[in-house]
Amino acid sequence: MRIPAILSIVLAAGALLTPSAAAQRPVWFTSWAASQQHLAPVTLHDQSLRMITHLSQGGSAVRIRVQNTFGTRPLTVDRTTVGLSTGGATVAGTRDVTFGGRRAVTIPAGGEVWSDRTSLTTGPDTDLAVSMYVSGDVVPGRHEAAFRENYLTPPGSGSHTTDQGAAYTEKVQSTYLVSAVDVLNPRLTGTAVSFGSSVVDGVGSTNCGPGCTELGTNKRWSDLLARRVVASSRPQIAVANAGINGTTSSVCPNSPAGVAGLDALSRLERDVLALHGVTDVIYYYGTNDLANGCTAESILTSYRAVFQRLRQAGIAVHVTPITPRPGYSDQNNRDRNTVNEFVRRGGDCSDTCASVQDFDQVLKDPVKPNSIDPRYDTGDGVHVNIAGQQAIAEYIALEDLS
Repeated sequence: MRIPAILSIVLAAGALLTPSAAAQRPVWFTSWAASQQHLAPVTLHDQSLRMITHLSQGGSAVRIRVQNTFGTRPLTVDRTTVGLSTGGATVAGTRDVTFGGRRAVTIPAGGEVWSDRTSLTTGPDTDLAVSMYVSGDVVPGRHEAAFRENYLTPPGSGSHTTDQGAAYTEKVQSTYLVSAVDVLNPRLTGTAVSFGSSVVDGVGSTNCGPGCTELGTNKRWSDLLARRVVASSRPQIAVANAGINGTTSSVCPNSPAGVAGLDALSRLERDVLALHGVTDVIYYYGTNDLANGCTAESILTSYRAVFQRLRQAGIAVHVTPITPRPGYSDQNNRDRNTVNEFVRRGGDCSDTCASVQDFDQVLKDPVKPNSIDPRYDTGDGVHVNIAGQQAIAEYIALEDLS
């Protein structure tokens, strides 16, 4: 980035930023993320895939992260393009993406790679299509629930990364390979990451009422929060989602095998700290911990470890108390109360976080406080519908974010 030859920049807070400090200000911010959680139950064979990523903020260039976190052998992507989505699998032109100056990139087992800068002007609340071609056989890592349709060409169909869209005849509702998108935008001041389990991931965000589903409308509470930020006069930040359905804050004795190794501390570096421009984390965990045999003591131990690591990285932590679940036992609710008292004490998570985001107060049934308000309940007693997602997003005070 070319820095203007100025003696100093006056910040809104009244502080002075010298030219050398200005040169060190971040200009890349993660605008979309989808944490990988396991390998997809498919083998891609000489075919292309088009993943639709929804940007919370835009910029003058993009770069993407491709992961092979759960792969057992090197993974080669032969060509990648990006383009603005115009609906479905169609795009309004494409731009080639390179990795270290090359079209093809090989990612070792367990590894990841960020692409080079690709000049492409994007705006907030827009869809970016990331198209990739893999020759040979590849088992991709995935984020299981995209809450939208993504697209594949048939096996053996070859490279179609520049195709307008007609070649993409197969649909999936997961996100393969790509796990984050950065935008180049020096006007942004940070990225807020929502970090947690299913209500962060977006379960319920397609539920618009009985018999009504809105697939691909991006109505997770983190999406709605991003729109509030864009519409506001406050300094602009990006919002990225690092939720994974079924995960826990701590390592719990009864967690299913599918979430082994995906507790908060185990994935913190990969799914939060490795993103760019992160200034805030909204921490929404605990419901699955109680349901999977963890106690208040083990939950609070994990909280302290995660919050300490985030604070060491200079990231503000905003924590929600554990929200209601009618299936909890009496002991679960006692443990929930213990954790929530810790979180609420003094309004600052007992000196461990920047703010309390009390989603428990937003979602609880005023008549049955250990249950979700019927207006927001998807029907499973655990997850909230679009109205509940909106209520969460509207509750967050934008001034609490950096």
